[in-house]
Amino acid sequence: MPENSNETSDDVRVVELFAGVGGFRIGLERASKRFKTIWNNQWEPSTKRQDASLIYSRQFGIEGHSNEDINTVPTSCIPEHDLLVGGFPCQDYSVATTLKNSGGIEGKKGVLWWQIYRIISEMVNRPKYLFFENVDRLLKSPASQRGRDFGIILASLADLDYTVEWRVINAAEYGMPQRRRRTYITGYLNTTKLAHNISSDLKTILSDGIFAQSFPAQVKEGCHVSEFAINGNLAEISANFKHEFHNAGVIKGRDVTTVSVVPIYDGPALTLGELILPDSEVPKEFFIDDETLPKWKYLKGAKKETRVTADGYEYKYSEGAMAFPDSLDKPSRTIITGEGGQGPSRFKHVIKTDSGRYRRLTPMELERLNMFPDNHTKGASDLRRAFLMGNALVTGIVEKVGLVLISNID
Repeated sequence: MPENSNETSDDVRVVELFAGVGGFRIGLERASKRFKTIWNNQWEPSTKRQDASLIYSRQFGIEGHSNEDINTVPTSCIPEHDLLVGGFPCQDYSVATTLKNSGGIEGKKGVLWWQIYRIISEMVNRPKYLFFENVDRLLKSPASQRGRDFGIILASLADLDYTVEWRVINAAEYGMPQRRRRTYITGYLNTTKLAHNISSDLKTILSDGIFAQSFPAQVKEGCHVSEFAINGNLAEISANFKHEFHNAGVIKGRDVTTVSVVPIYDGPALTLGELILPDSEVPKEFFIDDETLPKWKYLKGAKKETRVTADGYEYKYSEGAMAFPDSLDKPSRTIITGEGGQGPSRFKHVIKTDSGRYRRLTPMELERLNMFPDNHTKGASDLRRAFLMGNALVTGIVEKVGLVLISNID
C-alpha cells in the first residue's frame, strides 16, 4: 500500500543518493511519471555554502531532502523504496579486513561506496532495483591492480542478492550534445521478474538487458568474450583480484560475462552549435578580450619546450594541441569542474561566434550540454554553476534507461 496520499500502488519509489542538483531525478521523471523521488541526500564536504543542496531544494522542494553527511544518516531514517540511484564518487574501494560485526567488510574510511552497501544491506526490504553512475576509469582502477575496485563492487552487490549489468556509455555516440563517457550500473534483486529473465551471458549484453535495449551495441571487432567467476570473500578479492573488465558486462551470482562493444546508432545528433545563445544574450564577461586571447591560444596550442622547477631542475615538456576554438558542428568536449572563471585555461571551452568574437560558455549552455532545464542552477555564482555541471551527468542517458526500466519492472 502507498505510504501517503501522494503515492499510488503503481509508483516506483526512488531514493537518490549523492544527488547533486538532481540529474537522476530529472532523467527518471522525464521517462515516466511513475518514478517518484521520495527521499534524497546531498552533502558537499568541506563547504560552508551547500549550493547543490540549495538548488535541489529550490527545484524540487524540501520534503524528503537531506543535507547531511550520509555517513551519519542511520538507515532507519531512509524510507523503504523500490529504486536506489546515485552517482557515487570514484575512490579507492580496497577492503582492509573482514569483521564479523560489520557485515564482513571494512572499507577504507570515508569511501562512499560502503555507505551504499550499508544502506542496502541494512534495509528491512531491500530496493528491488539499483541505478548508479561513475567515471569510466572505475573499470580499470587502481592502476596497480586493474579491475580490483569494480570487482569488489560487483561481488558485494552479488552477495546482496543482485544481478548486475554495466555499460560504459559516451553520450555523444547516441546523439547527445556532449562527449561524456561514464560507467552506468543497474542492479535487480534476484526475486524480481527482471533478474529472473536475465542470464550471465552475451545475450543479456547484446539484446535482453536494460542497456542493450536502451543503447543498442555490437561486439567490437576482434574482441573476445571473457567469462570468469569472482571467488573469495571481499578481503580476498581486494588482495588477489586479477581479471579485466570490458566496457559492457553482467554478473549473476558471482559469474561474470564481459566484452567490449561499440554503439549502434544512426539517429539525430545534437551539436554544440545548436545549443549556444546569441551574442545579445551573453554577459560581456564571457567574451575574451584581445589582450587575453594570446594567452588562451598559447595554453590551447602544442608545446615542446624546456621548463625549470622551483628547485632549479630543468626538464623537457611537451603536449599536443587542443581544438581552438571548439567546433560548433560536433558535440562538445567533456565539461570539467574547472570550466568556470575568466582566467585562461587549456581545458575550458572557447567558441567563436558569428560576430567573430571568442567567448567562454555560459552556465545555461553548460546546463544544456548535460540536458538540464535552462537556468536549473540559477542562484549560485557562475563559477559554482560551472562546477556543478562538471560534476553532473547527462540526463538524457538516465531518461533512456528509465524508459526501458519502467517497461520491464514488476
